[in-house]
Amino acid sequence: MSFGSLALVMAGGLLGPVLAGFPRLTVPLVVGELLAGILIGRTGFGWVDPSRPELAFLGEIGFAVLMLIAGTHLPLRTPGLRGALRSGAVGTVLAAVLAIPVAILLHRVTPLHDTGILVLLLATSSAAIVMPVLADGPEGPAGMALVAVAWVALADVATVIAIPVVLANGHVGRVVLGSVLVLVGATAVYVVVRITDARNWLERAERRSLERGWALRLRLSLVALFALAWLATEYGTSILIAGFGIGAVIALLGEPRSIAQELIGVGEGFLVPVFFVLLGARLDVRALFNDPANLGLLAALLASIVAVHVAVALVTRAGLATGLLTSAQLGVPAAITSLGLSNGSVQPGQGAAIVTAAIGSVGVAAIGAQRLRAGAATDAVGALVPAEVAGAGGGDPGERP
Repeated sequence: MSFGSLALVMAGGLLGPVLAGFPRLTVPLVVGELLAGILIGRTGFGWVDPSRPELAFLGEIGFAVLMLIAGTHLPLRTPGLRGALRSGAVGTVLAAVLAIPVAILLHRVTPLHDTGILVLLLATSSAAIVMPVLADGPEGPAGMALVAVAWVALADVATVIAIPVVLANGHVGRVVLGSVLVLVGATAVYVVVRITDARNWLERAERRSLERGWALRLRLSLVALFALAWLATEYGTSILIAGFGIGAVIALLGEPRSIAQELIGVGEGFLVPVFFVLLGARLDVRALFNDPANLGLLAALLASIVAVHVAVALVTRAGLATGLLTSAQLGVPAAITSLGLSNGSVQPGQGAAIVTAAIGSVGVAAIGAQRLRAGAATDAVGALVPAEVAGAGGGDPGERP
């Protein structure tokens, strides 16, 4: 790999901020990065060969860091979340159950014939998408939004853990063992950090790190990430478990804001754009638009994703807005596409359909978040009006209006 190729990939990644910078477009950052990869990769001019070992390895590092950042978005310390976990668990289980017959149907009528992959795509949600969307509101997640947060978090964790098993080409037992070992390793990291923090063993070093810009916590986080990624590859499981596990540890510990900023710098500024640009370079968009079957897969996936989540939300009385919001997904489809292209379980045209459907689900989730906020605002106004009317009438404060 030459610096010219790397410069081209990084320059392509700038298309993400360029498109996202137009307020009226409301285009997610990843869309521009994927489009850049499509333009310079196999679909477009062919200037970048994503199969080259150096680029492929750099893309894997970006994938691991992407999953780490996704893990940090898990709302493990959100106030009131514990009370919503039961409803969230019901939503997660019902979505998985409903996804099975829908996946079997899609298996028969679309070119993607892996039922396990289809179930994951239909049942998953993305905390990395939903949490920032809800955080844009004036008061953050509240009320029914907490049910959506719990549902999304549980579905995200469950489907991420299931991906290596579903995409395993034989040796399923070894893959499961590897996944368990990586999760045990992430748990050990959490325990060690808690003990270290409780006894202030690194207090002096951390203070000097902040003063001198050493980014000590970030370095330790990356050491843990790459150690678990090595363990994952040794046992034939996916590095996404390593990344997501370390991200979850960071979210659970409630690390200082400085670490989040450092992660954004090294991840969103370099490694994650590299991953998405190279992923776009691997997709075959011509096959998507030239083959009606792949277009049918795109339409069927997006419609089924939304239908499954809305149906579960209506059954559980969480509401239409919650169903639309929890339809959001990105990390799991990107992971399935990347790993599936590598082991042959997903074809380039099918990968383009999967990624495009995921991007469509982000737009659907934005509509759901808007409806959820509007409903919360209406409820707040409704709660204030009766009190004002009662006060104006001079009635008994304890009397029902």
